[in-house]
Amino acid sequence: MKIKQVEELVGITSKNIRFYEDQGLLNPDRADNGYREYHQNEVDRLKQIKILRKFGVSVEEIKKVFAKKESLNECLEKQLIILAKEQTNLETMQNLAKSMLDQRESIDALDVDKWLESMDKLEKEGTSFVDLSKEDIHMRKKAGAYMGGIVMIVLMLFYVGLMVWAFITEDMPFAVLALMIIIPIAVIVGVAVALKSRIREIEGGEEDEATKY
Repeated sequence: MKIKQVEELVGITSKNIRFYEDQGLLNPDRADNGYREYHQNEVDRLKQIKILRKFGVSVEEIKKVFAKKESLNECLEKQLIILAKEQTNLETMQNLAKSMLDQRESIDALDVDKWLESMDKLEKEGTSFVDLSKEDIHMRKKAGAYMGGIVMIVLMLFYVGLMVWAFITEDMPFAVLALMIIIPIAVIVGVAVALKSRIREIEGGEEDEATKY
């Protein structure tokens, strides 16, 4: 079967399926035409990967399990420790937020030094707060995607304006005008669709999920 069929069966994007192949977790056959040919064993393997990834298990750990360097039980036991730490982090942040809420302070009267000192102390004790650098990277990626899309759309609209002006001033045949306008409009629609998909990737983390492990 082809990769699109596998994508529909397993619910993992083609992009991530190729990533898992690059990581050595999959080894599909190649048809005579060079295209990947997937079988039921690849589908089963992807479902196994999907289960472990939903628990937050890293690709490196999954590799160890499939290579028989680590049992499934050992993998899950390690992941339970990681999840317990994450739960403790969340509970610590919840308690700190509740403490701030109990103070009934306004943003202008907030004792920032006191709360930052509390956060620094908790971090030294092992608490991991939100990774601001990751949030900043997502913002920059989204800004870059929007900027690139807007620039392309503006250029296409400028092109349409030039064609309309040429039609008015140079006696251009209407059929030619229609053709010259349809092309940039199609480009604009394509850019809008691609931009929407790119923003969904950034916000949903598909790209990050495929590269951070």
